[in-house]
Amino acid sequence: MFELFLTLLSAFLYPFLHVANAWIFSFLEVTPHVGLIYLPAFLRLLNVLVLGKVRGTLATALGGMFLMLVFGDHSEVGFLNVLCSAAGPLLAVLVFRFYTGRDVQLQSLKDLGFVTLGYCMANAIVHHLVWMLFDPRQLVVPQQLLWMMLGDFNGALMGAYALKWAASRFNIGDPTQRS
Repeated sequence: MFELFLTLLSAFLYPFLHVANAWIFSFLEVTPHVGLIYLPAFLRLLNVLVLGKVRGTLATALGGMFLMLVFGDHSEVGFLNVLCSAAGPLLAVLVFRFYTGRDVQLQSLKDLGFVTLGYCMANAIVHHLVWMLFDPRQLVVPQQLLWMMLGDFNGALMGAYALKWAASRFNIGDPTQRS
């Protein structure tokens, strides 16, 4: 029951953090969907690392659906963006597990750094593939893919350092075993 509460809490936190990030870092926006710091990137990754692959992906997807409601977006591309946002961190964690043969250790900056980098690449690539196929108008500048990776990386890395601090401070660090 507590995990359901955390899943829903994270889902509701996502649109709030998205809107707050857009307001706080509006001066670092490259395009309407790409900024140089995107803090919700870490929340997406944190969902999968802490809640597990299934519940974490679900929390991000639900949060994305709530965000669609906030903006009144009922489009196919909006829904595909939600799927991309949920898929990015899951892909990163699965690839990390495949290559290392183990789960991410929350107290390891090396693990968090690698999975963060993988997430940022996966997230930007899947979003841009969807935009190329379904809404090319969202492809504003040629270097947008790199800017998105950088913005996600900056936001996710800030969160990863905060997670590393919290994991060390509160002795949270067993490898993620949830599914």
